[in-house]
Amino acid sequence: MSPEALEVELERLHPAAFGWALACCGGDRAAAEDTLQASYLKALDGRARFDGRATFRTSFFSVVRRTAAEQRRRRALWRWLPMSSVTATPDDGPDPAVALTRSEGTRRLLAALVRLPRRQREVLYLVFYQDLSIAEAADVAGIS
Repeated sequence: MSPEALEVELERLHPAAFGWALACCGGDRAAAEDTLQASYLKALDGRARFDGRATFRTSFFSVVRRTAAEQRRRRALWRWLPMSSVTATPDDGPDPAVALTRSEGTRRLLAALVRLPRRQREVLYLVFYQDLSIAEAADVAGIS
C-alpha cells in the first residue's frame, strides 16, 4: 500500500479506530489518544506491517490493541518510579461530555460489561460497535 493510500485509509478509519482505542484503554480518553497516535506512527513508519491475510481494518485494530497493551505495561512500570517532581494533580472528575451522555441504563450496561473478562469485552465491542464479524473480532483479539 502506498503511503498516500495508507493515509487515506487511516483517515477513513479514524472515528472507528478512536472508539476501539477508547475501549482498549478502559474509557481513558487521554490514553486512547496516545494509543491511537502511537498506532498511527507504527503504521506510517512501517513498524506495523499489513500482509493482506486480514482486512486493513482488522489488521490496524490489532495494532491498536497491542499498542494499548504495551502502553498499559509501560504505565504500570512508571507507577513504581518516584514521582516526587510532579506537583500538579489532575482533575479526577468525569469528563463533562461523557457524564452528560450516559443514562442510567448505559451506566448499568457499562457496569455489567466491566465485569466481563477483557477479551469478551473486546469481542463484544468490536462486533456491536465496530461492525466486525465474529471471525474478524477474534482475529483482532488474538483468539483462535
